[in-house]
Amino acid sequence: MEMNMKKGFLIVLSGPSGVGKGTVCKSLLKRLPDLIYSVSATTRQPRLGEVDGVNYFFKSREEFLDMIDNDKLLEHAEYVGNYYGTPRDFVEQTLNEGQDIILEIEVQGALKVKEKFPNGIFIFLLPPSLDELEDRIRGRGTENDTVIDHRMTAAVEEMAMMANYDYAVVNDEIDLACKRIESIIIAEHCKIRPNR
Repeated sequence: MEMNMKKGFLIVLSGPSGVGKGTVCKSLLKRLPDLIYSVSATTRQPRLGEVDGVNYFFKSREEFLDMIDNDKLLEHAEYVGNYYGTPRDFVEQTLNEGQDIILEIEVQGALKVKEKFPNGIFIFLLPPSLDELEDRIRGRGTENDTVIDHRMTAAVEEMAMMANYDYAVVNDEIDLACKRIESIIIAEHCKIRPNR
């Protein structure tokens, strides 16, 4: 008996700003070379070392609004004065080819994706504590106190939305967080689903 080609899994990793989503995702991609990373678009300025088309597609506000108007985004959200969004075509093509794809996005965007992809794997990345989260944000050295206060308020609000996710993973150590996420992906591939 021949197995039908199955669709890939959409894995959504999100959590509050400063929790280490980017670092965990980068490490996870090294551990799982077949996992495809979905590059988001944003209107925020690049941080030191970030590369257009690798970390984000850096867009002007006008370019981003044009993508919204032309239905080129799977989701988009405004966060701390900047737009973030997931380009639609690449995600759908990757899933249809049977490959897993990971989205590293903010909580607002993740909840919009869940409306369109309820069978996705939604993972909420938590800091060990709020104090540790604030230390991480301050350690970046890229935001002033007003922005940091806003991010901390947003973090508390976002953590209250954790119930909308399938899994919660504490990012206490990057390697341990990656092992936990890898275990989740393996378990999901072994799960029996009527539609797969």
